[in-house]
Amino acid sequence: MKISFSTKGWNGIKWEDFMSSAVESGFGGIELHDTDTLSINDSSGIFSKYRAAETSRELAERRIEIPCIDVVCDISSPDVGANAEEISRYIDAAKYMKIPFIRIHALDNDTPESDANSEKTISSVLEKAEEAGVVLLVETAGIYADTSRLVKLLDTFASDSVAALWDLHHPYKLASEAPSQTIKNLGAYVRHVHIKDASDGEDRFCLIGEGSLPLGEMFEALRSINYDGYVSLEWDPKWMPELDDIDIILTHFSAAVRKYGDTDEQEPAYYYNKSGTGRFIWKKEQLVDMTFSQLLDRTVEAFPDQCAFRYTTLDYTRTYAEFSKDVDEFARALISLGVRSGDKVTIWATNLPQWYLTFWATTKIGAILVTMNTAYKIHEAEYLLRQSDTHTLVMMDGFRDSDYSGIIGELCPELEHSTPGKPLHCRRLPFLRNVITVGFEKKGCLTWDDALLRAENTPTEELARRASRVNSHDVCNMQYTSGTTGFPKGVMLTHYNIVNNGKCIGDRMDLSTADRMMIQVPMFHCFGMVLAMTATVTHGGTILPLPYFSPKPALSCIHNERVTAFHGVPTMFIAMLEHEDFPKTDFSCIRTGIMAGSPCPIAIMREVVEKMNMTDITIVYGQTEASPGCTMSSTEDSIEVRVNTVGHNLPEIECKIVDPETGKDLPDNVTGEFVARGYNIMKGYYKMPKETAEAIDADGWLHTGDLACRTPEGNYRITGRLKDMIIRGGENIYPKEIEEFIYTHPSVKDVQVIGVPDESYGEEIMACIILKDGESITEDEMKQYIRDHMAKHKVPKYIDFVDEFPMNAAGKILKYKMRENAIEKYGLQKAADTVTA
Repeated sequence: MKISFSTKGWNGIKWEDFMSSAVESGFGGIELHDTDTLSINDSSGIFSKYRAAETSRELAERRIEIPCIDVVCDISSPDVGANAEEISRYIDAAKYMKIPFIRIHALDNDTPESDANSEKTISSVLEKAEEAGVVLLVETAGIYADTSRLVKLLDTFASDSVAALWDLHHPYKLASEAPSQTIKNLGAYVRHVHIKDASDGEDRFCLIGEGSLPLGEMFEALRSINYDGYVSLEWDPKWMPELDDIDIILTHFSAAVRKYGDTDEQEPAYYYNKSGTGRFIWKKEQLVDMTFSQLLDRTVEAFPDQCAFRYTTLDYTRTYAEFSKDVDEFARALISLGVRSGDKVTIWATNLPQWYLTFWATTKIGAILVTMNTAYKIHEAEYLLRQSDTHTLVMMDGFRDSDYSGIIGELCPELEHSTPGKPLHCRRLPFLRNVITVGFEKKGCLTWDDALLRAENTPTEELARRASRVNSHDVCNMQYTSGTTGFPKGVMLTHYNIVNNGKCIGDRMDLSTADRMMIQVPMFHCFGMVLAMTATVTHGGTILPLPYFSPKPALSCIHNERVTAFHGVPTMFIAMLEHEDFPKTDFSCIRTGIMAGSPCPIAIMREVVEKMNMTDITIVYGQTEASPGCTMSSTEDSIEVRVNTVGHNLPEIECKIVDPETGKDLPDNVTGEFVARGYNIMKGYYKMPKETAEAIDADGWLHTGDLACRTPEGNYRITGRLKDMIIRGGENIYPKEIEEFIYTHPSVKDVQVIGVPDESYGEEIMACIILKDGESITEDEMKQYIRDHMAKHKVPKYIDFVDEFPMNAAGKILKYKMRENAIEKYGLQKAADTVTA
């Protein structure tokens, strides 16, 4: 339960003082009474529609809500028209101030027409309230202190926009109702609570807990309906003139109501990290069955005031409770744009706040978030948007050498003549209906702020219904991973896949509310989305995102924000170690992190442990198709295990080594193919059943294509690859995709792409090209041709024009021989000799 107080009776106090008192006394809400005095109808007033946005921002910064506005008219009086006019004005105010409830009430001047007048008054404004998403709360006061009478009125409407405000005092004192009877009558109608205590003399009000109200019974009654709204204090300084200090009254109320609110209440069984400095919700090494929406709700329930997101380079800081509200707002906007369950929403942006909001909002309504690599050019972007059947695209204007705005303009020229917010019809992208821009404007597109305005078109009840229909085994995310067929494949991952993989990874890292996770790895990879974001949220930690990796802001974030954990591929750690700011950086708070994405040089691992204070650093091994983690070292493993192996299998995941030819199990210390089976295995490749069957066998084993061996202690070492794949700085690159594009150049006769050793990136790309007779082209010209159409990281570092490829007697091209020749030709022996885990 949350606490608020009413401004009723506190005349002469400025709004700024009300807010300060709320913050200092630990209140989450302020209920507005006598709003004319507070200038709700004055165009220059702080609650006018002209200043509503400014006031809302100020409230958000102080983490205060306005749960309710009090209307003072008597709804049971015969002045139905005047009453309706007054309530209508308050509905308008509540709508633009985003206040969920309006309190209405009847006095005790009972007449034969009282109930009929109340019904007429409510009926005349109900449609407007429903359209505004505002709930009218009839207070249990006056003639409706008799809650059996009130229920008859509420049942007349059977509307989500008409409910009850339980004033704890009146039914008990004036109608002699026991709290159990009141809650039996009202049940789920109770949406807000007023509280004031009094001694046996009904007009002798006193401090909460010092009167005769059976507060313990009342709070027990509220718990019986799982009430999670506000309990709002009503206090008039005239009741005790000798005690007119609002801060004293509020502080006493806060202590008293929390005491009664916790009576006989079972505290959640939270768990503590090893040092006892932080808490988390779920027991380690066990799976949980929930959607991302349920995960966020549970974290908000447990740690509402914990900082969830804090950007050091952008203006976005939110608690879990605040972030959840932002998510709901964008989720309602997506619904208003026609996004349905199963629709694909693609996000093409760096690690901006909108990336996270799009992810959580999309998954909440049962849609599927499609992640797009920020380095993509038009060739790759068109393929992904078409292959995924993207319905809505959220995008920034571009990043580095990729012009997203220009690309979408070329792919969808129909935008020039489209109306933002109306369904788009694009010939090259036939399923695309909306484009939402972040940080820029483009013809035919909705800006992010414009999209948010559409949230008002979707009732909160509809959002709740959509979220309730989502199943944990529904697909929530599609990650595109390059394929041997020449084009990326959409890996379909479920809520159950990702939530549990992130949780178990966070378990191994001993994450908790004490941790502050810097996210510098890109969110379009599982590395950022699962190993960082999901691992942190499942443990109630704080996320400090960087929009993109750069060593200087990363080191600054670590130094200034008491970062305890961060991830990176080896090249990121190397860049930080070699940066001029490294010696000036305070690493004293750093504890853990993950080095993954490409083979980790053992020497770099040891340097990170020693120089970055990352004594609990771990390694995760897996692939996108496995959500992605299969094995992981633990903070409890020895440093030798953590630098020489990729750890042991994660909970509820089976791992083994098999003979790639026969499929038979192999013993320890014998190299074979690494295969895995468990909750984490993808649902399949989107629209690629044949490729799915090739990756996952009939018994459910995912064949990774990686060569590995198992130690007698149960840890794994990755030794090589069966797949024709290059891992460059954490990016999986399939030569076939690059080869097929190079073939499109009119001068190319044949091409083979291979990976060659590199000290910085682990591997680099080399293209060996045979030109057609009489054709000529330079290395730079070929690189530029590729760079213009493909992501920068897919452009070969080395291009070797050759007359022929080395082959065996059967005519098979010997790529290993090409690699050996490249090591010799380009002097790559040192990189080739680097020892990795």
